[in-house]
Amino acid sequence: MKKLMIMALSFMAVACGDNTIPQAQYPELDLTNPLLATWDTPYQTPPFSKIKPEHFEPAIDAAIACSRAEIEAIVNNPAEPTFTNTILALERNGELLGRVSGVFYNLMGTESTPEMQAIAQRIQPKLSELSNDISLNAELFARVKAVYEDPDWCLSDAEKKLLEDTYLGFARSGAALSDEDKELYRTYSKELGAQTLLFGQNALHATNAFALNITDAKQVAELPDFVKEAMAAEAAARGQKGWTVTLQAPSYIPFLTYSSNRALKEQLYRAYNSRALGGEFDNTEVIKKIVNLRLQIANLLGYETYADYVLEQRMAESAETVENFLDELLTATKEYADADYRTISEYAASLGFEGELMPWDWAYYNEKYKNEKYALSDEMVKPYFKLENVKQAVFMLANKLYGLNFTENKAIEGYHPETTVYEVTDADGRFMAVLYLDFHPRATKRAGAWMTEFRGSKIVDGVETRPLVSLVMNFSKPTETKPSLLTYDEVETFLHEFGHGLHGILGEGEFESQTGTSVFRDFVELPSQIMENWATEKEYLDLWAVHYQTGEKMPEELINRIVAAQNYLAAYANVRQLSFGMTDMAWHSLTEPFEGDVVAFEQASMASTQVLPVVEGTAMNPAFTHIFSGGYAAGYYGYKWAEVLEADAFSMFKEQGIFNREVATKFRENILSKGGSEHPMKLYEAFRGHKPATQALIDKMQLGK
Repeated sequence: MKKLMIMALSFMAVACGDNTIPQAQYPELDLTNPLLATWDTPYQTPPFSKIKPEHFEPAIDAAIACSRAEIEAIVNNPAEPTFTNTILALERNGELLGRVSGVFYNLMGTESTPEMQAIAQRIQPKLSELSNDISLNAELFARVKAVYEDPDWCLSDAEKKLLEDTYLGFARSGAALSDEDKELYRTYSKELGAQTLLFGQNALHATNAFALNITDAKQVAELPDFVKEAMAAEAAARGQKGWTVTLQAPSYIPFLTYSSNRALKEQLYRAYNSRALGGEFDNTEVIKKIVNLRLQIANLLGYETYADYVLEQRMAESAETVENFLDELLTATKEYADADYRTISEYAASLGFEGELMPWDWAYYNEKYKNEKYALSDEMVKPYFKLENVKQAVFMLANKLYGLNFTENKAIEGYHPETTVYEVTDADGRFMAVLYLDFHPRATKRAGAWMTEFRGSKIVDGVETRPLVSLVMNFSKPTETKPSLLTYDEVETFLHEFGHGLHGILGEGEFESQTGTSVFRDFVELPSQIMENWATEKEYLDLWAVHYQTGEKMPEELINRIVAAQNYLAAYANVRQLSFGMTDMAWHSLTEPFEGDVVAFEQASMASTQVLPVVEGTAMNPAFTHIFSGGYAAGYYGYKWAEVLEADAFSMFKEQGIFNREVATKFRENILSKGGSEHPMKLYEAFRGHKPATQALIDKMQLGK
């Protein structure tokens, strides 16, 4: 069965369903609502200028009614259950709802106003109820089960996979439960949906609630111009004098990196790492509710822990595999991470620092050490990473590897004035996708960077629908005197998210639930993380990295420094990521309801990975949206898992050429275009010729060298 309707991203022009369902069953659609009317736009893209917040709730209500009518038609079909009249009909169910919710939930990440948040609070229970009504419908499940147990052996491989996915989707959503337990499942899942939404909103509000305004010019005099200018612009936007730093990453991280004012940095660090920990937007009780609800759902379905439930449908397949994987990486790298901390501490002491090096000191001395050892700093590389140049370079890379072309189309509306929109075509001129790019932070945009889709790809009755892909980031804004200049980390982030975008753009297949990024969670990061490798390839940088003022190419010496610094503090960064994966697994390996201290639990779960000193009164879990509101529950390990995959996969490009079209074609055909149509291990082995090994990542980090 498809995922919850709230996450469906399928897309249709107007119809509730196909012509086999009597239109009289549908409620009358209000075609004055732009979300329900025909979209007479290029490639049936959303007409954002016509869509207002007040349109969403009535459109969701109408689309829910359509979905219910479609389900009733499947259940009441007098014909014997078949793949076409049951499984395929379910795959096509909810197309109008997918269209509306696809717009709404994408905008919730980028235009999360109080009005939109209030709408989300109202529609979330309705969508959860619909999802439960479908997954717990005994008559519907009986039809699915009948097809599953007596399939038509003339089915294609993709159809067989869809049949299996549909049956397991029902079984894992409570369809086989008793009537009493079904009601419990409804209650738990409805409340879980509300709590995960609340968690994300609290984290956003807590991030936006803090700002540090500085009026003493002496306190910012040492900062690089790009930091001061951004802070001045932030202050001006808020009607303040002087310079303002916020908890948004493009503001917070540069200040900690370049300011020597320990008092201000400690204040910022504590504010950032106590977001949603107590106070008006406290998430500690929300965490308890979320993990306990997840445990209750898992127990109802016959699993001892929520991790057991989740990992059954992952490439790793079991909690034991994940825990062994994390332990293997930790054992191999922890001593090197501790050595990284000692190195920076000793370096700080050599510069006159006294006492214990604290987390708010780390970025400052880390940057100084990197600049001295590698003669490399953000200030040195940023002039060569003008955002517009980076964007064109990313497009160029996609062209070299996959023959893709990107043409801006101003006739296609973006959802915000800062959004740019591109048509994507392949080497033969075939239309592949529409791509939306949204680069800079806003108060209403959540932190981080992500790829999403307004719709995916599919084929219905021989007619192909191509995806609408969106990449959202929070890069440094341009100032009055300088364009947006990216740090090396931001260039990596762009390539990462673009890799997700390629997964969507190049997706092929009949069924939307199997195309693009609709894959196991621990496989989805391979296409994104492999793209980061090109950021340190001289052969690639030589083609485009030029100084934004002089036009001079990035010096070979500077490229060599970037390459040399690639694994700088790699062990520390690795262990930090492992700490996130371990706290995630700890929360979701609980076998009893949790009523304890959230901060103490976090510290215990991360103790084996601790490198920097623990700061009392802080905790990262209350703002850990990835696992508590972002879909990575019992899945954060997937980032490291994908690093193993990409380290092994990219070695094939290194062996045969980083622009080798034959290797790229093999990656496209076996990974990017296949989506979730086959088990990811089978797809990976088809590309690489063998199973991935953890040692590939350990070797890549070049520890001790």
